[in-house]
Amino acid sequence: MTRYAHADLTTLAAALFAAGGMDADKAEVVAEILVEGDLMGHDTHGLALLPPYLDGLASGDMQGRGEPTVLSGTPVAETWDGGKLPGPWLVRRAGDLVAARATEFGLAAVAIRRCHHIGCLAAYLPRLVQRGLVAQIWSSDPATASVAPWGGTRRIITPNPLAAGWPGPDGPVMIDISMSITTNGMTARRRAEGTRFPFDALLTAEGEPTSDPEAFFQDGTLLPLGGMAAGHKGFGLGLLVEALTSGLAGHGRAEAPGGWGANIFVLVIDPARFGGAEGFLRESGWIADAVRTNPPAEGGRPPRLPGERAWQRRAEALARGVTLHPSIPPALAARAAAAGLAMPSPIAA
Repeated sequence: MTRYAHADLTTLAAALFAAGGMDADKAEVVAEILVEGDLMGHDTHGLALLPPYLDGLASGDMQGRGEPTVLSGTPVAETWDGGKLPGPWLVRRAGDLVAARATEFGLAAVAIRRCHHIGCLAAYLPRLVQRGLVAQIWSSDPATASVAPWGGTRRIITPNPLAAGWPGPDGPVMIDISMSITTNGMTARRRAEGTRFPFDALLTAEGEPTSDPEAFFQDGTLLPLGGMAAGHKGFGLGLLVEALTSGLAGHGRAEAPGGWGANIFVLVIDPARFGGAEGFLRESGWIADAVRTNPPAEGGRPPRLPGERAWQRRAEALARGVTLHPSIPPALAARAAAAGLAMPSPIAA
C-alpha cells in the first residue's frame, strides 16, 4: 500500500489552504487536523475534506481570515461567534484555552456558534489527553439535517458526533461516535462506490429500514444509533448534543442558518483538581486491564479499549507513513496541480 510522510501531506495541505486565501497560522492548523484524521484511520474526515474546504474558501462560505467574537465569558466558560472561520482552527484554539483554564480551575468549556466544519473530532484528542486531561467535544450542524426523530420520517438533526478522551497508564481511551448508525460522508462514499451497507443503516422516505445508501438521496434518513432495536436511545443522545451545542451557543436551527458548518461545545477537565491524577490513572488502569483480560467470545478477538487501534495506527503511520484511501491522492494531485504545487512522493509501496 502506498504511504506518504505525514509532514509532507501537512505541508501540501497548508500550502493549498494558504493559496486559497487562508491565514498562514490557520492553514497550518487545519492541515494538521485533517492529516491527524488520516493518521488515526478516519479517512472520510481527513484529507478527503480538503477539496470541499477549498471550495468553501473560494465561495466565501468559509472565512480564511479574522478572529472569533467573544459573546460572553467567565473564568471557566466562554461563548464565541466563529464567523464561519475554519472549524479546525477554532476548535484547536478553544481546546488550548480550556486546557489552560482547566488546570487552574478544574474544568472549563467553550461553546461556539457559526463555526465552519471541524473535520474528525478524534483528531483533537491527542493534544489534550497527552497532557493528562479529560476532553469532550460535541458537534452539530444546524444548517442541515439527516436524522429523523424516532418513529418519524422527516430529517430534523444531524449525526451529532461526540468525541471524548482520557489518559490511562498504557495509553489513552478515545471515543469518536455519531448519534446515528452511520454518517453522511460514509453514505456518500458507499453510493459513489456502488456498495451497500452490511446492515440496515438507513430508513427510506417511508420509514422502512434499508442498507441501500441511495435511499438517503431519495428523501431517506440515517438511522439513529441503536438501529431498529434501540434507535430511540440514539435519538435521545442526539437531542442532548443539540442542547449542548446550539442550545448553549444560543443560535441554531431556530434561526435557519445556511451553508456548511457546525455548532460546537468543548469541555476539558483536569483530574488533578478532583480526586487526583494518581487516583484517576489507577481507576482508568484497572478498567483497561479488565477490558483487555476479559475472556473473548469463542473464535473472536480479545476485547480492546475504544481508540486503542486508532492510537496504534497513528503510531505506525507516524513512523512508516500515512496510508490514504484510494480516492484521496488523485484529488490532492488535482488541487496541487491547479495551485502550481508538487504532489508529495510516496515513501513506500
